[in-house]
Formats: sequence, structure tokens, C-alpha cells
Amino acid sequence: MTINNEILIKVEDLHKVYHSKLHALDGVSEEIRKGEVVVIVGPSGSGKSTFLRSLNLLEVPTTGHVYFKGIDITSKETDIDLHRRKMGMVFQHFNLFPHKTILENITLAPVKLLKKSKADAEKRAMELLRLVGLEEKANVYPSQLSGGQKQRIAIVRSLAMDPEVMLFDEPTSALDPEMVGEVLELMKKLAQDGMTMAVVTHEMGFAREVATRVIFMDEGKIKEQGVPEDFFGNPKEPRLKEFLSKIL
Repeated sequence: MTINNEILIKVEDLHKVYHSKLHALDGVSEEIRKGEVVVIVGPSGSGKSTFLRSLNLLEVPTTGHVYFKGIDITSKETDIDLHRRKMGMVFQHFNLFPHKTILENITLAPVKLLKKSKADAEKRAMELLRLVGLEEKANVYPSQLSGGQKQRIAIVRSLAMDPEVMLFDEPTSALDPEMVGEVLELMKKLAQDGMTMAVVTHEMGFAREVATRVIFMDEGKIKEQGVPEDFFGNPKEPRLKEFLSKIL
């Protein structure tokens, strides 16, 4: 995977305060460069999902700025929907339309938002389904798929929009353990193909193997970060040492 110096996402001094007292984000500043795979870990309630969801303004920060390719998407003048099209998002739950076939689920946004022809959208959808080994599922409905298959389809649906970055919010936490591997395998393939990714996960094996950088969050702050080798092998921050001792 190739990381270049182009900064895709830059956040400056993000704060997110709920109900005037709960500080979910407390002055977070960070940059994500093209080609990076940034894995964000930390205990429950540390602010990691709030941080990830702030990157495409699914969570609107109380104060601070988010820049995507140099444009301040927190500005009132910015059409956030245009920028979200370039930022794929995958959640814990698959959010597939139950009354539409898999092919219809994948082609809906490219036809509606990117104004692709139905034929072009279907051609691209079938290419992506082949990529994930699910082309024979094109005409079935989500209820006929396993959890792991649904999550792979959710990822394909994001890829069909040709995003420049993929955001994953605990994509395997709702899956049965035996289905986790197939989703992580697909994410690994995306990383190898050069997709810029920010991933909130509890899967430390994935962080160790695939991340170019691991970030540890606690109490709404980034407490430590580094390449996986240093992050896991030589943690500095006492809170990170304690966290790793409980989960590794």
C-alpha cells in the first residue's frame, strides 16, 4: 500500500459536548493521508465512534473544523451531501433495504446521486459482487443472507459510489464470531488495493496486521498513536498499557 503526502481529512480542535456536560470529544486534532489505514481503538465511551462519525458530519461537532481535501465541511456554506458521496460509511448494522434485491440495494445511490445509467450501475455492481464472491446473490433479498454476507454487501454498496475514503464504525461487532473473518478479509483486500480507511474496531489482530497507524482514544482525547509495531510492542501511555493488558 502506498501512502502519499496528500492530506484527505484534517480535523482541528474538535469538541463534542452532549447536554452541556458530557465531553465526548475534547480538543481532537488529527490528519489522515491518502492511502493510510488508520485504526482507532479505546474503551467504550472513549469518543472513538463520535470522532469517526464527525469525519463526515454524521455527528456535528460542537466546535472545531473538519477539512476534506482542503474544504471546510463544517462550514455552513458547504454542501455536505456532495462530500459524503466521496466518503463511504459502514456501520455495525447493515442498513440494507429489506424490500429491494441485493443488486437494487447496490445500484440505488449511483443511479440516483451520481446519475449513472442503470446499465452502468449494474455492471459496476456485478464487478464488485464478483470481487467479494457474492455475484450469485445479486437477485436475492437481504433476509436470505448471513450476517457476514450482509456486511460485505454493505461494504460493496459504499464502494459502488467510488469513494476516496472508507469509514468503518465497528463493522464486525454485530456479527457471529465465525463471520468476522470474511468481513476483515475484504477490508484487508481494500487496504492492499490502496483504499484510504479509518476504522473503529475491537479486532486487535486486524489493527496489528493491516493498520498503517493505530490511534488510542480515552476520555475524548487521542492519548497515544503510532505504527502497530510500536503501539502494541512498546506502549508509553499508562492508560494504553492498562487497556492492552486487558484485551491482548
